[in-house]
Amino acid sequence: FVFKLTAAKQQDHFFQAAYLEERDAWVRDIKKAIHCLDGGQRFARKSTRKSIRLPETINLSALYISMKDPEKGVKELKLEKDKRVFNHCFTGTCVIDWLVSTNSIRNRKEGLLLASSLLSEGYLQPAGDTSKAAAEGLSDTPFLDLSDAFYYFPDSGFFCEGYSSDDDVVMKEEFRGTIVKQGCLLKQ
Repeated sequence: FVFKLTAAKQQDHFFQAAYLEERDAWVRDIKKAIHCLDGGQRFARKSTRKSIRLPETINLSALYISMKDPEKGVKELKLEKDKRVFNHCFTGTCVIDWLVSTNSIRNRKEGLLLASSLLSEGYLQPAGDTSKAAAEGLSDTPFLDLSDAFYYFPDSGFFCEGYSSDDDVVMKEEFRGTIVKQGCLLKQ
């Protein structure tokens, strides 16, 4: 799920998406931006905040930092489903419960909106078939308040083991490396 973008100054930038559909969406958006800019038009990505009417007082970045707090944040666990083990992840229910317990939201429905924003802005990633299907639009909401919908933080060290697909094995074995700069992966 890695693709390369070469800038005008012959600089190569590599991007790694979490799954195929995300990679394709990035490529589609980048091509649209290039087309707009080449045509002299201004390119602006539609904001998630506007599309789901989040209050301006909500800072998704600050919320993400709070969620990652080792003491008071969302606890990363080792979860099992369909003979696969998901490391460094958590359930959708855990996220909504945490948002309720920190008074970040008034009810679970509001929590779904907030968690969907975190997901669409890249602060959370889907893990497993159930959450990936919802993120791809096969459900009423992109984020699921379910105990069998798994999610992870993008920089958590998430990997899947056990009876998994070839893609998960490749991610676990070949794409381990050192983060030299946020957003850049150095392959071993």
